[in-house]
Amino acid sequence: MTKLKEKINEALSSVLPITCIVFLLSITITPMPIGTILLFVLGAVLLVVGMGFFSLGADMSMMPMGDGIGNALVSSKKKLVMFLVTFAIGFIVTIAEPDLTVLAHQVPGIPDQILIWTVACGVGLFLMFSWIRITFGVDLKYMLIFFYIVVFILAFFSMDSFMAVAFDSGGVTTGPITVPFIMALGIGMAHMRNSHAEEDSFGLVALGSIGPILAVLLLGILYHPKGASYTPFQMVHIETTKDVAKTFLAEMPRYVREVSKALFPILCFFFFFQMITRYFKKKSVIKILVGTLYTYMGLILFLCGVNVGFMPAGYFIGSELAALSYNWVLVPVGMVIGFYIVKAEPAVHVLNRQVEEVSSGAISSKGMLYSLSVGVGISLGIAMLRVLTGISIMYFLIPGYFTALLLSFFVPKVFTGIAFDSGGVASGPMTATFLLPLAMGACESLGGDVMMDAFGIVAMVAMTPLVTIQILGLMMRRKKRAVSSAQEEDGILAFEEVSDE
Repeated sequence: MTKLKEKINEALSSVLPITCIVFLLSITITPMPIGTILLFVLGAVLLVVGMGFFSLGADMSMMPMGDGIGNALVSSKKKLVMFLVTFAIGFIVTIAEPDLTVLAHQVPGIPDQILIWTVACGVGLFLMFSWIRITFGVDLKYMLIFFYIVVFILAFFSMDSFMAVAFDSGGVTTGPITVPFIMALGIGMAHMRNSHAEEDSFGLVALGSIGPILAVLLLGILYHPKGASYTPFQMVHIETTKDVAKTFLAEMPRYVREVSKALFPILCFFFFFQMITRYFKKKSVIKILVGTLYTYMGLILFLCGVNVGFMPAGYFIGSELAALSYNWVLVPVGMVIGFYIVKAEPAVHVLNRQVEEVSSGAISSKGMLYSLSVGVGISLGIAMLRVLTGISIMYFLIPGYFTALLLSFFVPKVFTGIAFDSGGVASGPMTATFLLPLAMGACESLGGDVMMDAFGIVAMVAMTPLVTIQILGLMMRRKKRAVSSAQEEDGILAFEEVSDE
């Protein structure tokens, strides 16, 4: 119970700022219907409790499970089996990712299952590439450069409406289920395989995010959607607190089913793995099962909270801000929301803990979180500017990724892996269920093209942390060099004083 209280307190401190911002907007420039604000408040409560249960469950189940499977895989000498199992893991955890289902529901013209299976194949394939990278010691930055060149070449041949969706799909695949499992898998592989464990522990999420982009771009070239018309968002009409409770209770079974379908394949895979390898001891298996139960409860509460409570609030705020005579305020408001909302992403806290543990405290979670917040704040400002002006997303993605890849030559290798992992981690369920509706509401109010101008916000959120985290690495390297130089100077002075005596 003590650990659960700690996790809930952490979640409260993360969700409180964005809740205060929404409440402040609702009583000033975007007066919100009482029903919508009540949905948001109850959604925030479910969000806090859900994040607490999820964080505890991820620590107890997903991370040990991923770490153990990673260790067992590298101990095996059958490489074909390793590749097939790695593909299966990527495919299964991606289908299990709730963020992807949220995005698929909002993309018109493509059946949900076609988009989900396409994205899952992309993640599975690129997890195999990650395994090859760790096995043969390939430098991550060269793989990233090669594959992003391929991505941007394909983007020019794909349908315009598919470009934003493709980049968005790369962000949403790395959500609350995928990140703890895949990151732990990578750490397990790296520690068992080579001496560069710290550097190779990160990068699986980064490469796993490229696969969906390429897969959806190819889908855009080969697949011809029918009836690809956008359906406007429907606001729920709420009059009383009883209606609020009814709305959540009516939607809860849906998320029970979604999370059940998400976790069931992972549990089946775990039991199959345990039956064959007997890797985990009895106590560890019980702990993993209890942790999975916590994860299950947490995700149901979290997803119900963000989908039912946060989505209408985001859409309404976007619509109202865009309707103002001074709608340029969308940009600064978007930046403030972006700065604080990333703290409410459950996978961000998982990444920060992993980074602090793997680096033995050399990279602080506080510094990581601040860099992520700055990055997401900038990305929201750019996304709102795109909604107002209709500027193509490529004018931001190409220079953004070019800068990120260029920085990889000047920062410690571990920061490149962390930065590209953090891009995927930052664009989780809060982005899909609050920020995307915010952009959609603003775009509809302005009469813009939702597919071209609103979609792409997840891609922007996934891109900017690549730059800000590597800048953090650059600053840490310079600080380290300055400290070393000062110590050398002190040593020389001390030696000269001794010599004089």
